[in-house]
Amino acid sequence: MEDIEICHCNEIMRSDIIKAIKEKGLKTVEEVQEETTAGTICGGCIPDIEDILEFVNGKQGSIK
Repeated sequence: MEDIEICHCNEIMRSDIIKAIKEKGLKTVEEVQEETTAGTICGGCIPDIEDILEFVNGKQGSIK
């Protein structure tokens, strides 16, 4: 899977978000925001963060 920048405001990559979710057991967008700062400025990447959370936590088959 190609690593892409999810949060352009804070330059947070998909791999950084996935790593934080797995290592810290994150379940919510708010937890991801606290741990990575992704989604804390303009909020435009929050739907992507939600998709990543669902993917990593096993609720969806694929990630966008």
